Amino acid sequence: MPESAERKALAGGLQRLNENMATLAELSELAIRKAIDGLRRLDPGVADDVFTLDEEIYALQLEIESTCVDLLALHAPVARDLRTITTSLKITTDLDRIGRYAKDIAELTLQFHAKEADHARNLGSIPQMAEMTIRLVDRAARAFVERDAESVRHIEEEDDSVDLLHEQAFQEIIGRMKTGELDTEVGARYILVSRYLERIADHAVNIGERVVYMVTGERAPRIRAAVRAREERT
Repeated sequence: MPESAERKALAGGLQRLNENMATLAELSELAIRKAIDGLRRLDPGVADDVFTLDEEIYALQLEIESTCVDLLALHAPVARDLRTITTSLKITTDLDRIGRYAKDIAELTLQFHAKEADHARNLGSIPQMAEMTIRLVDRAARAFVERDAESVRHIEEEDDSVDLLHEQAFQEIIGRMKTGELDTEVGARYILVSRYLERIADHAVNIGERVVYMVTGERAPRIRAAVRAREERT
């Protein structure tokens, strides 16, 4: 194949890859938004939408993986093109996991009674945590689509805030379970929701860090807030 035709074929493949990746990011973000909305309103009808999105996410992930393998095998890309393909392969895993955690939250919503006593109070810090997590996913997804490394260069700092809210929610729920205000089985479900959100935020951080590498070629070490605080005091 002539070099010009080879470059054209690679460019076309990369364009399809980017379009599918943008769609995958949109589906994953939509899944978590719907799952949280269903949880807040205890609306079991939302679960079916989330389950369908999870299936679509998985199917598209497989298609993207196949595209990446073909691009690597047929075109031997280098430099930024190679980083785009290999990074996309890794990010599909993060986006699939986000969709899977959204499904897990939807499944937990089905286990709550439609009129769960004190549901809003039991959620405690979880709604705030959910909003922060969704913002992280949105920022990471937009950074990938727009190739904007700077917007996610310090994304782990906001993730530290999510971790703190996760710990706060855990302590709140455990405290109410100890006093008998909250049934143990029901409390365990709220703890799982908080844990799933914490893991979704971690995947958003993974995506952000991989975008930085894809765009710049840099692999910055991850430094958590506690470590930074100690360094600033010394």
